Amino acid sequence: MEGTQKDVVIVTGATGSMGAVATRKLAAEGKHVIMACRNTVKAEALRWEILKEQPEASLTILPLELSSPTSIQSFVRSLEGKRITALFCNAGIKAHRYMQNEEGYEMDFATNYLGNRLLTLLLLPLMPEGAHIVLMVSLTTKLARLDLRWKERGEREFGQLSTYGSSKLALLYFAIGLGRRHPGLHVNVSDPGVVNSNMITMGRWYDPLADLFFRPFIKTPAQGVQPALRALQSEHTLKYFVGNKVKNMPARFLHSPLVELLWKQADTLQQAYLTDKTSSTGK
Repeated sequence: MEGTQKDVVIVTGATGSMGAVATRKLAAEGKHVIMACRNTVKAEALRWEILKEQPEASLTILPLELSSPTSIQSFVRSLEGKRITALFCNAGIKAHRYMQNEEGYEMDFATNYLGNRLLTLLLLPLMPEGAHIVLMVSLTTKLARLDLRWKERGEREFGQLSTYGSSKLALLYFAIGLGRRHPGLHVNVSDPGVVNSNMITMGRWYDPLADLFFRPFIKTPAQGVQPALRALQSEHTLKYFVGNKVKNMPARFLHSPLVELLWKQADTLQQAYLTDKTSSTGK
């Protein structure tokens, strides 16, 4: 792999609006960026675009579908022997309708929560002390509701914003559990706010009106990704990066019993995919 002497940073969803900005920025800083993408054709186009601007950029494209444990395992196996200094879990979805992944879990939870969780835990053996992990959460977590019965919710309980927010809240709880178990790593979360991207499209009749009256006043991708980029360089751990601020993790999340209950539940759900080393360090 090219650039093995550089700091190696994984950016999931590197072709997305914020992912592309992060990839450009990190490459310009001299880091080797692994572009973990679902659409490798789109990723290749972005890679060549960046190389035209930055001929010395060090970029590798690897396929990754976060809703698929099989894809996640293949991705991690392709990195065997590498030293990963930072992981930016940027990729996520907000499904327009109720869908399930190959395991039968609702797609938002399969991708935003279980996928990011499995990817992170499987990568831990490749990450040295002091490595950085940044998980992308959402302002919707503040209004979300979550309990251990999330996987039993069917199509009737699905809502675009409520399900998305709950999946991001589950990811926030995972970040807290991860930071507690691995104090030698810098584990933080980033809230980009409302960003002008495809993520805010609801797939409804009012989308054109929202584009006309709402999009001009929300954050650009470059603005939205700034908290995450600061978190990737921070010596903090278990902090909440939003706007230009670094906040303490909200107490209602930090001290919630769901942190440990969800960890144990997800370990049970994902035990078939976790290596012995990851399982022993993650419990």
